[in-house]
Amino acid sequence: PHPPSRRLSTRQRRKARYRKEVTGGLDDTQLRTLADRLTYLRELEARRGVILNSIKEQGKLTDDLARAITGAETKAALEDMYLPFKPKRRTKAMIARENGLEPLLRAILDDRNAAPEELAAAYLSEAVASVKDALDGARDILTEELSENATLLGRLRDFMRAEALITAKVVPGKEEAGAKFSDYFDHREAWSKIPAHRALAILRAAKEEVVTVDIAPDPDTGAPRAVDMIAAAIGIRGDAPGDAWLRKTAGWVWRVKLSLSMYVDLMGDLRNRAHEEAIAVFARNLKDLLLAAPAGPRATLGLDPGIRTGVKAAVVDATGKVLATETLYPFQPKNDLRGAQAAVLSLVRKHGIELIAIGNGTASRETERMVADALKALPADVKRPASVIVSEAGASVYSASELAAKEFPDLDVSLRGAVSIARRLQDPLAELVKITPQSIGVGQYQHDVDQRRLTQALDAVVEDAVNAVGVDLNMASAPLLARVAGLSASLAQAVVAHRDAQGAFPSRKALLKVAGLGPKAYEQCAGFLRLRDSVEPLDATSVHPEAYGVARRIVQACGRDIRAIMGQPEALRGVRAEDYVDDTFGLPTVRDILAELEKPGRDPRPSFV
Repeated sequence: PHPPSRRLSTRQRRKARYRKEVTGGLDDTQLRTLADRLTYLRELEARRGVILNSIKEQGKLTDDLARAITGAETKAALEDMYLPFKPKRRTKAMIARENGLEPLLRAILDDRNAAPEELAAAYLSEAVASVKDALDGARDILTEELSENATLLGRLRDFMRAEALITAKVVPGKEEAGAKFSDYFDHREAWSKIPAHRALAILRAAKEEVVTVDIAPDPDTGAPRAVDMIAAAIGIRGDAPGDAWLRKTAGWVWRVKLSLSMYVDLMGDLRNRAHEEAIAVFARNLKDLLLAAPAGPRATLGLDPGIRTGVKAAVVDATGKVLATETLYPFQPKNDLRGAQAAVLSLVRKHGIELIAIGNGTASRETERMVADALKALPADVKRPASVIVSEAGASVYSASELAAKEFPDLDVSLRGAVSIARRLQDPLAELVKITPQSIGVGQYQHDVDQRRLTQALDAVVEDAVNAVGVDLNMASAPLLARVAGLSASLAQAVVAHRDAQGAFPSRKALLKVAGLGPKAYEQCAGFLRLRDSVEPLDATSVHPEAYGVARRIVQACGRDIRAIMGQPEALRGVRAEDYVDDTFGLPTVRDILAELEKPGRDPRPSFV
């Protein structure tokens, strides 16, 4: 496991969409997986070089060791091999060697029939006062050698990953304070099978000092097997006095040293695994929110439910412009239900409301019932607007943000949330990109996972969603444009400033007139931008400007005007993509162009119902 970069370069994103022949048709997610793996391998190679140089400088690099280091496939295996050569602080084993006790260990290992106590008597000195001190020193040296044995560590790690149990026990006296973690007061399960949500819950309970956590094999069956593996690494052959001492030492090494290092390794692995799985869930949830069906350009009434503070209401027209705001008090303490219902009816009639978006927070169901009852008063010949419950996650964060203050300088903070709720029904993606992904509330324990990795993963989801849907160049806000490949926040702001000053862009090419937006940025972003009423019909599609020539050759072969062909699949039925492949554009790209001509500007999101 390794921290993923998660972020694709604009060049990689563009190739995923417009150069599929270069990538073999790999999508954004697959390219990101490859980029993650490449980053890991580059880090592995860099670390391998550092380790080889370090051991070479110590004069200890043998041919066998060099081959083993060169063949290591993981960072963990590499670090295991480096342990004996890693610069370290003064250890008990170093002190024992300085006191001349290494020959004692070799004597015990070489002559198993001799009693270790008798051998140790020959190594007493001013620094080694007793036989026990001598044997403890020999044991310290053996412990260090075993804890630096890469082969043994690898076998123990594999054994632990397969057999270890994770155990949580409540800290005495914390039962009441930690009641929300009661499921884990006496919990045990296999380390390898624990799901991410339970692992994160246990880790949080441990962090809050409600439970203690242990990761170890079964004490009756697993621990003896671990000791046997250590004994095998020492080379214990029988029951002679030396073997008996070495077996006892093997048990001590497991209890005091290696079980603890295995705990640290597996706890790190568990944390990484749980974080990765949780982040993947967050990413999926965010993707579902961003790519939810857009209701489209319809007059919408947004309602941000509240009890004591009232229900905040905001009307936006088909373009998202705010037309009216109001605060309703249908619930306690004012209980002005009739007044609230009358206000809803008035707004519906006055502004031709087609949809009512109700935030899913406190009192959402009560607000929904209040609206339903109010709409019953509409005449039978008047079409009733549909009410939809909308996720209001992040609306309060947006309301208090600097961006919202710029958008609505004269609007009360509490009413901005209602505007956001209405707009996110019209176009969830365009509205939600204004909010940091973490504030949208896409999963449990989001504050417990690695924040850098979470940010990278969620930002990648936003980028992919924006680029997949495309952005209307003449309608998009600066925050939305900033998510387009090739456009930074400053460039997006420059695009909006140019649009405000000069009017709507007549074509994609007109982007080149924006100050600071050069040919390279244009090349990167143009294919992700849409212009519905451009002088160039292909500007309304996902066809990249560099491929316009191919699209025109296809149209020319059909013998009809491009506008007559776009959106008419039957007109393209006899076209063979293979006939338009050249040195620049491969078959996947030509097929994408044909698909886009058949359904120009198609939205990958589901239809709104």
